Amino acid sequence: MSERKKIMLPDLFRKKRKGQPITMLTCYDYPTAYFQDEAGIDMILVGDSLGMTMLGYDSTLPVTMEDMIRHAQAVRRGAKNVWLIGDMPYMTYQPSVECAIRNAGRFMAEASCDAIKLEGGREISDRIKGIVAAGIPVMGHLGLTPQSASALGGFKVQGKGALQAKKIMDDALALEEAGVFAILLEMVPDRVCKIITEKVKDTIIISLGSGPDAHGQLLIYHDMFGLYPKFKPRMAKVYGDAGSVILNGLRQYAQEVTNKTFPRPENWFPMKDEEYEEFKKLID
Repeated sequence: MSERKKIMLPDLFRKKRKGQPITMLTCYDYPTAYFQDEAGIDMILVGDSLGMTMLGYDSTLPVTMEDMIRHAQAVRRGAKNVWLIGDMPYMTYQPSVECAIRNAGRFMAEASCDAIKLEGGREISDRIKGIVAAGIPVMGHLGLTPQSASALGGFKVQGKGALQAKKIMDDALALEEAGVFAILLEMVPDRVCKIITEKVKDTIIISLGSGPDAHGQLLIYHDMFGLYPKFKPRMAKVYGDAGSVILNGLRQYAQEVTNKTFPRPENWFPMKDEEYEEFKKLID
């Protein structure tokens, strides 16, 4: 791996002050983490979206802390230099402040994460304060919050109406007051995201489908490369159709095995004639 300095929180705020956009991607496994680190990505989110992209669930709700810890450990081994964020799964922080602190601590102790992320606004500010007081950096998440998709009416843009936009703004300010270092705005109208980015003072705003005016951008890795077959979200740009490449390769493999054109001599290992003759004598 090329030499690269470990990203720390002051580095992220330095980029914010200088107006340099922060790069952020999701990641769930060792080899992908290695490539993202090599590419110079600033932040990696081990998102509970792995429930859909890696485990095949229809939502993020079935994901457990054990799922998250295992994947976060793999990502940390592959990406030593990024700012790594573990995503708090459903019902690992909602029940109580104590529950939230305990589970946030698992990400730090067991997976060497640099921070955690949780969903929600003013209603979870006490959880955020407790986690921050325990010395753990916290990223908030507003707008479309997948764990609450049922209450929000599905996977839809949030903040299109003035009252809802005002609530997201108020929640962002409440999260900042509670001590978050960053807030992810997912599927919020671009003008709402721009105003929130201007209003917050000590918080990094990251956009996921919320326009260009945040301090940084997040994409779901599997959406970037056509690796999630169920749907392609509008906010995703496909940087390479790896899904088609993989599918075509799998079809070619199946065909070659069937027609006996694979394997070829270069795909197996020979044995010297004299050793083979000796081997036959031994078994006879």
